[in-house]
Amino acid sequence: MLRLAAVLYILVASAVGGAAVITVLSLDMREGWQIAAAFVAGLVISIPIAAVLGKKIYNALQGPKPV
Repeated sequence: MLRLAAVLYILVASAVGGAAVITVLSLDMREGWQIAAAFVAGLVISIPIAAVLGKKIYNALQGPKPV
């Protein structure tokens, strides 16, 4: 599951980090540190998102649990 979450992190981090940068730029905040901070915040927020998605996908691939 960790490898799946790591691969998902690459995809999720780029999407969330990019969205955060676009949000900062649309608010007319064009300082370098503001853009960098938004991107780093997006990367940090992506960690639990990738973990939850990885767990859900891994459990779905395991099939139904016997009763």
